[in-house]
Amino acid sequence: MLAIPPLIVVSNRLPVSVKKSGGKLVFEASTGGLATAMSSLDNSGSNIWIGWPGISSDELTADDKKTIRKELEKNHCYPVFLNSQQIERFYDGYANATLWPLFHYFQSLTEHHTEQWREYQKVNKLFAAAVMKYATADSQIWIHDYHLMILPKLLRDELPESSIGFFLHIPFPSYEIYRLLPDRKEIIEGLLGADLVGFHTYDYVRHFLSAALRTLGHDSNMSAITVGDRLVRADVFPIGIDYDKFAGFSKSPEVKAELTALKNRYDDQKIVLSVDRLDYSKGILERLEAFDHFLETNKRWLKKITLVVVAVPSRIAIDAYQHMREDIERAVSRINGRYSTVDWSPISYQYKNLPFVQLVALYARADVALVTPLRDGMNLVAKEYIASKQSRPGVLIISEMAGVADELPEAIRVNPKYREDMARALETALRMPIATQRRKLATMQHRLALYDVGRWAQDFIEQLSTAKNRRVAHDLKLVDDITTREIIAKYRQAKRRLLMLDYDGTLTNFVNDIRPMSSRPSGRLLKMLKKLGSTPGNEVVIVSGRPKRALDSWFSKLPLDLVAEHGAWVKDDGKWSARSSIPAGWKEPIRTILEAITERTPGSLIEEKNFSLVWHYRNVSPELAYVRKASLRHDTERLLHDSDVEVFQGNKILEFKPSFITKGAAAKEKLAGAAYDFVLAIGDDYTDEDLFETLPVGSFTIKVGLSNSSARYHVTSVEEVHRFLAHLAAAVD
Repeated sequence: MLAIPPLIVVSNRLPVSVKKSGGKLVFEASTGGLATAMSSLDNSGSNIWIGWPGISSDELTADDKKTIRKELEKNHCYPVFLNSQQIERFYDGYANATLWPLFHYFQSLTEHHTEQWREYQKVNKLFAAAVMKYATADSQIWIHDYHLMILPKLLRDELPESSIGFFLHIPFPSYEIYRLLPDRKEIIEGLLGADLVGFHTYDYVRHFLSAALRTLGHDSNMSAITVGDRLVRADVFPIGIDYDKFAGFSKSPEVKAELTALKNRYDDQKIVLSVDRLDYSKGILERLEAFDHFLETNKRWLKKITLVVVAVPSRIAIDAYQHMREDIERAVSRINGRYSTVDWSPISYQYKNLPFVQLVALYARADVALVTPLRDGMNLVAKEYIASKQSRPGVLIISEMAGVADELPEAIRVNPKYREDMARALETALRMPIATQRRKLATMQHRLALYDVGRWAQDFIEQLSTAKNRRVAHDLKLVDDITTREIIAKYRQAKRRLLMLDYDGTLTNFVNDIRPMSSRPSGRLLKMLKKLGSTPGNEVVIVSGRPKRALDSWFSKLPLDLVAEHGAWVKDDGKWSARSSIPAGWKEPIRTILEAITERTPGSLIEEKNFSLVWHYRNVSPELAYVRKASLRHDTERLLHDSDVEVFQGNKILEFKPSFITKGAAAKEKLAGAAYDFVLAIGDDYTDEDLFETLPVGSFTIKVGLSNSSARYHVTSVEEVHRFLAHLAAAVD
């Protein structure tokens, strides 16, 4: 029986690949960065890895599968077998013909076929079943990349208490691109099954949070999204490389021998290096065109420079990749045909996967590395080149569209679609003084050595553990069955009870209709409030930001007290009274600004109350709302300076009101008039925080939602508030 693993890594491919040669199974170890990262996490080797071994199950007998399982288990790997149809529809189809091109902004190459989406779902379920063989509620599960984007939710449904992380190795596109995906809701729901979702750059985090908001309506706070009773955090983890491996190997005898061979081949020519997997996102064609333009405009470099293009075969079964290879090879032939001489060709094209020794030697020898993808999640070639330049100068030219661009500001940045820009950058690189090259390299090398692939993996796992601890802390404050029984016991024992209940977001859900009289209470809620208000010893107060006419129209026939406009108006014994006089003259200039902004902000609305002005933006697009909020704060700051009026941020509102009008002040007046031996307050936003902090020690304060609060307890939804109040209503006859 396998012991519970401390970490379960799940990815499309295992770090060990299997193939058949001459009818025999052949096992090949992967040298990829992900495998290196995982090996750095636990020296005991007790982590396990689940994934596809790279061979179709159609080629395998039952004995083959048994042999593969037994051999892989030696490396703590456990296979998910896929047949040829699954490989075609899941891997070549939905993953690489739908998600890959769309997430890299190649929407014109994006395909969508219903049967491929269904196969993607089925294969993700196969992976979920494989994980469930080894996972428990205490497991840490780390899922990788776009092939398995719905797996987090599948596992969350089965293991609600487990710790699940997901890392996306490719870009997450802007919402304008992401919205083109027919299955966009299911993908976001899948990712939100994780506790922690990692990306290479903050741009990708921002795009993900925007997609979650625009697709499912999930707002975020400090890059965290509340999903039910969980917080899902999105964060940046720029993946590193095995820095010591590249840096150390660049000085090895094997690499020195390869450097000698390169010197004999290229003599004193300048080498410009291009190393990429053959993919349309890498910008190889655009790079060739830029080099062509460079030679055309810099004739003095003819016979003195060679562009070495290494194109690693990739996804050769997909038509788009086959056509792209043909286009690249035609471009190489055309440029070589135009400039070549008997003893020199400007481009050395190699369509193959180079051995590690040859690759490091090329990195070390190259005077310039041209790394110019049209769109890239990170790009490790740039980092490998920097790490390999231990004793030789060199210049990195990097695309501003690559995730690594912000991490390596010392490199020359270019627009990969602008050939003149790339040609000028190449000329700048070739002219750069050796001392400058070495200084820039040293700075980048220091940075990459600190945050290598091992540190990247450790950082992610540490943050995943932190996310788990936060969830445990929240669980301790959630109103569960035990807490409910404890509160009910105190409630029954009490002789005089005060219940102060917020309305919007607490007793009723927010609705898209932002008119002031919208969101009427249901008959069921009114019945429950009537029972609570009629219970001997109870005083029930609705403490709301709503105007008094709205509260009157809904609750005037119930045995309740009412507080309107966050404490400005109080209704006791059937009569309304104002707590304060309205400060003179402040509304007109604020209203003028609000009206001007509302006119040019579709979906917004101004609500005027006796003591406040409220700007509603629930139906405004999130990006526009963000801009308008900042503009409003800026424009009103001078007007509100040295006044008692402040602007408060609520749930999709900005409210302008006197600062001394609060729910807490209203509660103080209520508490001053009687001695209560049970006090309960429930609310959901900033206005309720003042109420929670005002109530005496021992009061039961409950926050709706998981955001930070001074409340003693949390519930996750309005429905949970209703269930809790129903228990109270039934507790005392």
